[in-house]
Amino acid sequence: MIRVRIAVVLPVLGVLLCAAMIVATGFGSENLPVSAVVDVLAHRLTGRIPDDPGLDTIVWQLRVPRTLLAALVGAGLALAGATMQTLVRNPLADPFLLGVSSGAGVGAAAVITSGLFAGAGVWALSGGALAGAFLAAALVFAVAMAQGGLTPLRLVLTGTVLGSAFSAFSSYLIFRSAEPSAAQSVLFWLLGSLAGADWTRVGLPLAVVAVCGLILLAAGGWLDALHLGAETAASVGVPVRGLRIGLFGLLAVLVGVLVAVSGGIGFVGLVVPHAARLMVGPRHRRLLPVCVLTGALFLVVADAATRVLVRPTEIPVGVLTGLVGAPAFLILLGRRRYRFGGAQ
Repeated sequence: MIRVRIAVVLPVLGVLLCAAMIVATGFGSENLPVSAVVDVLAHRLTGRIPDDPGLDTIVWQLRVPRTLLAALVGAGLALAGATMQTLVRNPLADPFLLGVSSGAGVGAAAVITSGLFAGAGVWALSGGALAGAFLAAALVFAVAMAQGGLTPLRLVLTGTVLGSAFSAFSSYLIFRSAEPSAAQSVLFWLLGSLAGADWTRVGLPLAVVAVCGLILLAAGGWLDALHLGAETAASVGVPVRGLRIGLFGLLAVLVGVLVAVSGGIGFVGLVVPHAARLMVGPRHRRLLPVCVLTGALFLVVADAATRVLVRPTEIPVGVLTGLVGAPAFLILLGRRRYRFGGAQ
């Protein structure tokens, strides 16, 4: 039954994702017909000279990188969310539980309010956010290990408390700033945006999401055992302590890179894994590919919507994912047949 369903779910999601990416590429300050987008893509992918250089610039240089980045960030956040929920055995866990997003916010606020990393140009904000994310993850790791190890409860409490502290420090930096627009700039970044996407920002997320996804797929059996509990995992030979440390490091890198290029986009990593479990069950070698495709599809559609709902302005994509994700999550939890681990 499950094999038939996964054989259907993956191709359907793949087709929907490809169609959504093509249609989304046509949305912007001026909508383009699907035929024009397809024509530009066909010329680019076959190496032919574009018929309309202006149209080629709009589609290939501006909109295609943004659509690809939306797909990568959505896929990565869903992947991270499913892994985080397994690591801490908590259905309410999301990729930002480790305080990575709050730490990235400190880095972003420092760049905006003080000009830190100014020499990095357009990479200054992403560089500051990435540095803040890694420092936050390192601090959470150090505190949790000093207090007895990376147990689920300790990770949840440490990440939540330190995340709140990082958020408070970001607010302090904004409060002390002499720049009137600092608060608005930091808030827009924290709510998530893919507006600055270009080809230079696609490579790193692509590599990180691909490598992390392959590692997690290879460890699918261990993740299944860990999902059932540390005692069960240890009884079948899983090195629980080493696996938890490895997952922590992998999630810190994955989420840190994604937050650095897109800001804090909420609810993708919380809602999508639960939707994927409803479709194919909790086994990770089925769950993770469905999470990747569903997360990519969700964020591509959400990002396209942010560009057209209130034109000519643009809504931060995190606002829309929150407005859609909250009721969607409640609907999913209302399903009688839904379970997470041993909980109902």
